[in-house]
Amino acid sequence: MKSNINFVYALLLTLAFVSCSSSDDDSNTPPPYPQYGTSFEKMPKKEDAIIYQVNIRAFSQAGTLKGVQDRLTQIKELGANVIYLMPIYPIGIEKGIGSPYAVKDYKAVNTDFGTLEDLRTLVEEAHKKDMAVILDWVANHTAWDNAWITAHPDWYQKNSETGEIASPPGYADVAQLDFTNPEVRSAMIDAMEYWVYTANIDGFRCDYADFVPQSFWSEAISKLRNIKKDQKILMLAEGTKVNHFDAGFDYTFGFNFFTALENAFEKSLPATTIQDANAAEYAINYNPENRIVRYTSNHDVNLAEGTPLELFGGKKGSVATFVVAAYMKSVPMIYNGQEVGYAQRIDYFSNTPINWSTADSDMLAEYKKIIAFRNNSNAIKKGTYTGYSNNAISAFTMVKDAEKVFILSNLTNATTKYLVTNTLKGTWKDAFTDATVTVGSEITLAPFQYLVLKN
Repeated sequence: MKSNINFVYALLLTLAFVSCSSSDDDSNTPPPYPQYGTSFEKMPKKEDAIIYQVNIRAFSQAGTLKGVQDRLTQIKELGANVIYLMPIYPIGIEKGIGSPYAVKDYKAVNTDFGTLEDLRTLVEEAHKKDMAVILDWVANHTAWDNAWITAHPDWYQKNSETGEIASPPGYADVAQLDFTNPEVRSAMIDAMEYWVYTANIDGFRCDYADFVPQSFWSEAISKLRNIKKDQKILMLAEGTKVNHFDAGFDYTFGFNFFTALENAFEKSLPATTIQDANAAEYAINYNPENRIVRYTSNHDVNLAEGTPLELFGGKKGSVATFVVAAYMKSVPMIYNGQEVGYAQRIDYFSNTPINWSTADSDMLAEYKKIIAFRNNSNAIKKGTYTGYSNNAISAFTMVKDAEKVFILSNLTNATTKYLVTNTLKGTWKDAFTDATVTVGSEITLAPFQYLVLKN
């Protein structure tokens, strides 16, 4: 009788998890959570990604997950295929400053944003529109009122002088986890797995990734990738270390590239410094298939330094700069609002709704055509890069098989002549209009004008 009961129990347990692509390919250990939903069949390849960062507090008047869901069509029409949600978790109050990166509970949805069901519905609706959804993940530290503080004080690093739980340098509102403790690693991986199983999410953007041990990321990513057999998980490291690729990340962040973009405007440095930054970032990335996420704005930049309009010479200058960031051997990331020329900085520590009624339709059309061409160009997505920049103009080619694309972007507010090397002279087509363009010994570009030519 006892063996029959065990058989029935085992059968029921198997059926309960039948929809899972379990992480135990070679064992009978059941997955830790039932899998909600099915694997996303149209997950973009890593070189095909166009990442759209959503600040949930700002994205709608309500500041909710439902508010994001209501604008999925607009994100889709932009050409994005990966939605990156800033932290969805309850925010710590103790010593808090309102930062969403002070996580109070890794396995809960912030009630200000809605419910788990709201997140599930958002993911489902995004999948129906062929868009993946990734979550912001804060592994390095927790809020001071996270339950782990009292339940597991040994999970945290201690101040060597006082013996008290320490904060990361410069961040007093959060407590520093100790990744030498195997229980910390297990609990963190469990929490990450929870969202893949329970909300069917498609990956993570990992905050402060340079300061979390590579060995943890290797273990976590390996386990996450084994959850869904028929779907890849996209993993983005907010960091620059080359060993992130070794750990299994798909992308790192182009911090230095962004700084070069800024310096071209703020310090009037030559455009050649941008291609130098590109070369430097890829010099340490020995795999030619690796790609770095590039941007002209994100939540940190927008609040602390300014909008793209402020940083890059207004509407025309910011679009000309976005072309460079989106096409120069990169995976582009867009921060909500920049595509419509939203001129206000967004305080992500509080509810600061974007006023979408002020959208610049002409600028949105520019973004759409830039992204649409990238989505249809293998050369831009995974081609070989060669730089031809001068002081004023960022110029380069991207080549894949028979396809060749020649990009020129004037990053100054002056009309500028560009001397063309012999190998680039000849007949091209405008990538956006298909009009024939004959390139001779020089090209004159108006202030902040860009050209994208194809063979």
